[in-house]
Amino acid sequence: MVTTRQARQRTGKRRDRHGRGLRGPLYPSSVPAARSRSQRFDALVLDALEPIEQRWHTELTQLDVAVDEVPEVDVTSPESVVWGDDMVVDSNVPLARLVPESTDRRGNATRARIVLYRRPLEARAGNGTDMTDLIHDVLVEQIASYLGLDPGVIDGN
Repeated sequence: MVTTRQARQRTGKRRDRHGRGLRGPLYPSSVPAARSRSQRFDALVLDALEPIEQRWHTELTQLDVAVDEVPEVDVTSPESVVWGDDMVVDSNVPLARLVPESTDRRGNATRARIVLYRRPLEARAGNGTDMTDLIHDVLVEQIASYLGLDPGVIDGN
């Protein structure tokens, strides 16, 4: 017969409470499956940027590439939004922006940067291959705009 004390000791050592399985991460943090969506997106951006940066390294030393979730919009009416020439837009949804070099509020010089918007790019891409191609195309277009060249020249075509 099981006493209350023995039952308490046995249940105190169980890790599988209520039959839900072990608690904790499913994958070790060292494997790619453990990455978040934003980490996977950042890795795709770095992979797409690497061949372009190898070819145009000296011209791109003063350019930064950043990722943001969504673009900031100050206007509440979507019909009144007009995107500038520095934006890559698909169906009035901005995918990326080229921010030219300037000075910040403190008077410090800032470098030019390309800002990719993760959520709109993910919404436009159907799967991983489309996402890779879309990121590559957007980066090529923005870098071509930054350098004042044709996108075919940047891409190597």
